[in-house]
Amino acid sequence: MFKDKAGNFSPAKLILTLVALVVALIAVGSCFVVVPAGHTGVVLTFGKVGDTVLQEGLHFKTPFIQSVAVVDNRIVKLDVNTEAFSKDLQTITTVVAVNYHVGKDSSQTLYKNVGMGFEEVLITPAVNEVLKAVTAKYTAVELVSSRAEVSMLLDDGLNEKLNSYGIFINELNIINWDFSEEYINAVEAKQVAEQNLIKTRTEQEQALVIANTEAQKRVIAAEAEANEIKVLAEANAESNRILTESITELLIKYQSVSKWDGKLPTVMSGADNNLISIPLPTSEQSAE
Repeated sequence: MFKDKAGNFSPAKLILTLVALVVALIAVGSCFVVVPAGHTGVVLTFGKVGDTVLQEGLHFKTPFIQSVAVVDNRIVKLDVNTEAFSKDLQTITTVVAVNYHVGKDSSQTLYKNVGMGFEEVLITPAVNEVLKAVTAKYTAVELVSSRAEVSMLLDDGLNEKLNSYGIFINELNIINWDFSEEYINAVEAKQVAEQNLIKTRTEQEQALVIANTEAQKRVIAAEAEANEIKVLAEANAESNRILTESITELLIKYQSVSKWDGKLPTVMSGADNNLISIPLPTSEQSAE
């Protein structure tokens, strides 16, 4: 088989046979294509995108005429480093983690209109645009406290821009918000000032409570003293009333007589000014 006309071994015939065999194997191999699981194949005929989209598995194609571009339809993660401005004009640097997938029905259209570089052409610019639009609605402080809400708005905005191309956002996460050093220093200074203000207010409130307590103590003491004086005055008044009611004319005369030393007054200012009126016996009564 590999001999020349003279019957000798011919290396040239061996080489030609091997080359022909390799070419045949390549030709046979190029007739088939395997589309991996989670992928679709876009058939190209002389570079022109056809309407046929191959699903998972082994498929036949025309060798040297047709080729297949394999599109990944699984969920893919893309990290986008981006920068934006808040409502109060603070510079914000962040990393947005986007999980997306390409719909199988959209593989052919996406490849035809955009090609395999759709991440750089569509997704990354869309993330930058939507992020800038959303962060401009919030102050820097609000972005930190409303991260979940901002993530939902980003998700909705990206789906609105990319769904028409057959790209769907499955999940979106904001890895972190990074602010300028000047802003961070300003926030720290503000927090320190607020803490000092709270401390001052607390001390003032405590001093006010103490002052009010002392004032209430003085009021209570004054009221107690006033009540005590009132009670004593009422008691004295009642005692005087009782004493006044108990004094009769007979008692006054009795007190006068009991205290009289037997001497008549040497000075009298009038007929009616007798200190003591004692009935004396008449001469007839004396004789008797």
